[in-house]
Amino acid sequence: MNDVRSCSDEDANQVSREDVRDYYSKAAITAQESLCCPTKYQPGDLSHIPQEVLEISYGCGSPVDRTGIRAGEVMVDLGSGGGIDCFIAAKRVGAAGRVIGIDMTEDMLAKARKNSVEVSKNLGFNNLEFKQGFLESIPMEDHSADLVTSNCVINLSPQKNEVFKEIHRILKPGGRFVIADIISDKEAPQEMRQNKDLWGECVSGALTLKKFLTLAKQSKFHGLTVQKDYLWKEIDGIKFYSYVLAGYKHAITAEESCRASLTAIYSGPFCSVTCDGVLFPLGKSVDIDADTAAKLGAHPFSDQFSITDIENEKPLESDSCCG
Repeated sequence: MNDVRSCSDEDANQVSREDVRDYYSKAAITAQESLCCPTKYQPGDLSHIPQEVLEISYGCGSPVDRTGIRAGEVMVDLGSGGGIDCFIAAKRVGAAGRVIGIDMTEDMLAKARKNSVEVSKNLGFNNLEFKQGFLESIPMEDHSADLVTSNCVINLSPQKNEVFKEIHRILKPGGRFVIADIISDKEAPQEMRQNKDLWGECVSGALTLKKFLTLAKQSKFHGLTVQKDYLWKEIDGIKFYSYVLAGYKHAITAEESCRASLTAIYSGPFCSVTCDGVLFPLGKSVDIDADTAAKLGAHPFSDQFSITDIENEKPLESDSCCG
């Protein structure tokens, strides 16, 4: 698992990075039953992965299944641990793609790197890399990833706003994140946030859903989607659920958006929808800018809108999404 950095003033009463590193170093050596959430993977996704990896996989969801990942894409997995989600993705992106796992724990990285040799042999190609690093300072270049995933890791960082900024920085224009994480229905009290074991078990540092979405929006993500999977634990009247959340980075610049002259027609299934504060009644032509067009022109809205470039009087092709 990945990252918690040393505490700033706002984080003074939280568990430190070193505490989490020690916790997951032990989990890399000996399987920790308290970390084993009921995550279900498809058998076909695991056939090329060594059993040792499955025994030290501590995620709360299966984000790779929900990414729409395509051959040739570059995926970065934050807090990659023993590597299970990277190994699943490696098969899906194929020889033309690339998968990079980021983790701060040396013992986890050692396990992932060792098992990547067998995974690559089983696949017949090597598109895997594992780097040591932190969520708040991801060792990747700007605009270098099509997709960022993490599996029950964001909750471990006390500086989650920095994590979202870093995810946005490394994504290509139009790129996306898909994150499985623990979300609480109430904020954890201070005494719980100081509990090293509960923090390591992905409980004390969990965000509320409102806070998660607020941080994502503040980092300029849109097209946010939310799926609640199951109740993980209830402690002191606070419920902790597994969620899978996704968001998209804008595909174009503000300057490009201002230059465009476009219209969009909503084709259903509802009587109307709203995007970026603009109302789209069913079947009515609405003037939009290029930024909104980029959002409407791809998943999950591409089948619902017809977008036309007024100046050229032809349909517009676009590849982002709305929120």
